[in-house]
Amino acid sequence: MSEVALLKIHNLACVRDDRVLFEHLSLLLCRQQMLLVEGHNGSGKTSLLRILTGLKMADEGEIYWHENAISESDSNYYERITYVGHHDGVKHELTCLENLRLVQAMGNPSVIDLDDALEQVNLYRYGDTPVSNLSAGQRRRLALARLIVTEADLWILDEPYTSLDKASMLLFQTMFETHLKQGGIIVMTSHHDIDMPTVDIKRLDLSS
Repeated sequence: MSEVALLKIHNLACVRDDRVLFEHLSLLLCRQQMLLVEGHNGSGKTSLLRILTGLKMADEGEIYWHENAISESDSNYYERITYVGHHDGVKHELTCLENLRLVQAMGNPSVIDLDDALEQVNLYRYGDTPVSNLSAGQRRRLALARLIVTEADLWILDEPYTSLDKASMLLFQTMFETHLKQGGIIVMTSHHDIDMPTVDIKRLDLSS
């Protein structure tokens, strides 16, 4: 594992409705590391992830990518992240393939064939099916398929196992492990027990 931090969070603070969710938050993540963000509801888990994605501004502090502040105009940070939020973020009026094409058009597309991507998430027969006709678990698998149809070093995942059965959870756990072994990093929240004995997991409890 590289000793140089890929992601550095320094003195981060977040305030919502005049209530401090967290402050003085600092940590380092190197390649092949996962950060598991824990805490009770309302402790700021999703807020932290949204700050990391640029969807929300921190009240204090800075985030560094390859030792460069992401607030700098020349930072390529946002090109190197893929985010899957607590909500699936898929367009119900589009088909599965149309959704993945849209994801690639808005991000940094990988070279994978989209039919192959759907097969990897057990949705191969649903390429031309409107998302509105899918089950909750199928929609979640489609949302997580964006992890393999885009190129990114940092995966930011908010409750990725929501609506998934045990077989699907194991499928994506294997995908997460592969991403880490290939030098990526992951920041995620989960109410499910995370059992990845081969993974270097850091834990951040925002309730403490």
